[in-house]
Amino acid sequence: MRKHGLAVVGICALLLVGTACSDTEAGGSPSSGATQTSGTPGASTSPGSSSSPSENPASASISVVPAKGAASVKPDQPVTVSTTVGTLKAITLKDDDGDKVTGSFNADRTKWTSTPQLKPGASYKLSGTAEGTDGATVPISSTFKTLKAAKSLKASVAPLNGETVGVAMPIQIYWNNPVKDRAAVEKRLSVKTSVPVTGSWHWVNSKQVNYRPMNYWPAGTKVTVDIATQGVNAGSNTWGTASRTIAFNIGKSVVSKINVKTHSMTVTINGKLARTILITAGKDGFTTRSGVKVIMEKFTTKRMDAATVGIKPGDPEYYNISNVKWAERVTSSGEFIHGAPWSAGSQGSANVSHGCVGMSLKDAQWYFAQTLRGDPVIVTGTTRHMEPGNGWTDWNTTWANYKAGSALS
Repeated sequence: MRKHGLAVVGICALLLVGTACSDTEAGGSPSSGATQTSGTPGASTSPGSSSSPSENPASASISVVPAKGAASVKPDQPVTVSTTVGTLKAITLKDDDGDKVTGSFNADRTKWTSTPQLKPGASYKLSGTAEGTDGATVPISSTFKTLKAAKSLKASVAPLNGETVGVAMPIQIYWNNPVKDRAAVEKRLSVKTSVPVTGSWHWVNSKQVNYRPMNYWPAGTKVTVDIATQGVNAGSNTWGTASRTIAFNIGKSVVSKINVKTHSMTVTINGKLARTILITAGKDGFTTRSGVKVIMEKFTTKRMDAATVGIKPGDPEYYNISNVKWAERVTSSGEFIHGAPWSAGSQGSANVSHGCVGMSLKDAQWYFAQTLRGDPVIVTGTTRHMEPGNGWTDWNTTWANYKAGSALS
């Protein structure tokens, strides 16, 4: 037999663990042991068999986990390649779509470890080379398959990639399937900022997790959200099938304060009072909610039909206005800030609306030009308060309670 610098050994698990090398479906029986050793570089025997390693002192065994041919490998387990003598020169791990899995070497290049982000239901091919102390190059080759997921986990995100948003914009991740293991998923989420920002994730429910800073985002901050959920086990055989990165920017600071009792709104831009606007708000029976609201949508023209809030045609309170100008949504239930020329006589003196905040067209157009999705609107002066989830209500929770909503708190 020819002598080489290294002999390749495919093993299912480390000896100190002492278990079979291939992973199995949850609740299933483990497959037979798959320790593969050979004195011939690159050669392997069938699962369950083994042979003596080379007696050449310059040779060593290369260990690959999971073993060659393993099936139902858990996607959240890292792939490792290691050697006891010599060094690993290059390692490449690809799935059947040709996508590479990232990994890193230890300091002396005797071990390579992948990121634990494999795709479920995929075939993988590992290749590379190692060099023994005698200088001989040995090829490394292995294949395996990951288990199939009963359900996939994918994310939809607000804000949008590349969007510029206001200082109160929460990061919102909506999952296509419920998350049972919230901690496992949250560990795969990270937020990086161009300036130091203290923030926290907060689970709204099993299909939504939000993130907000302790205080408003600093104006001009650049934010990157890494959703590294490919290969994560979300529980109940639901596995992450994709990762994604979202980057967005925080615009100037625009903070609006509405006092329903005094029928006025102040707009502060980058810490300086920019304008005081006369407004009208909700009349009795349609009281405008107090609390911290966040601008959710903006429309240069918006149809407003009372039927959408349960007021039917024929009711004295019914309205259907096709061309409301400069409308900005602040609640899911239908509160907007908008131009309202029909209430000009009441602006600054009385509340006559069905819950929206109305102002002159001139003021509304100016305000529309200043604001972004994600700007805060702080309303005071009524005893009706914001309901959780009626819009982007993250800022109506104390910082301590918000942090307590993290699965890692």
